[in-house]
Amino acid sequence: MTNPSSKANFRLSDPIQFLALGFGSGLAPKAPGTFGTLAAIPLFLLLAPLTANVYLFIVVIMSFIGIYLCGYTAKAAGVHDHPAIVWDEIVGFLITMFLIPVSWQSILVGFILFRVFDILKPWPISYVDKHVAGGFGIMVDDVLAGLAALTCMHLIF
Repeated sequence: MTNPSSKANFRLSDPIQFLALGFGSGLAPKAPGTFGTLAAIPLFLLLAPLTANVYLFIVVIMSFIGIYLCGYTAKAAGVHDHPAIVWDEIVGFLITMFLIPVSWQSILVGFILFRVFDILKPWPISYVDKHVAGGFGIMVDDVLAGLAALTCMHLIF
């Protein structure tokens, strides 16, 4: 199987695509969503010391900006929800970690939980993934995966 990223028209010099591609992490030849989620960890560590309101405000803004970033980049690639577009994974992980104490254990558990929900897409995530298009569609399934993982995180921590 060839890497779908090799067929897409991505330009890291375009700041919109650079962000949508998770600072380039989405161009990993294998498991781009996993690499995109890894790229979210330093962002989480930067945001974690902020107050809950500021953290939430930033993540909501990132979510809304992500609708445009992902839609624009998908159009440039000519593929809806191209695997290299990982801004949605970044936002999903940040949602997963909302109000969670920072430790290597919590980051590891949050990472695993988010990836499980993002990959398996249990209902209603799978329904939304299949029936909502555009930049909003790219973002919303990962927001839901992040909320599901967040619920588990708060039960665990």
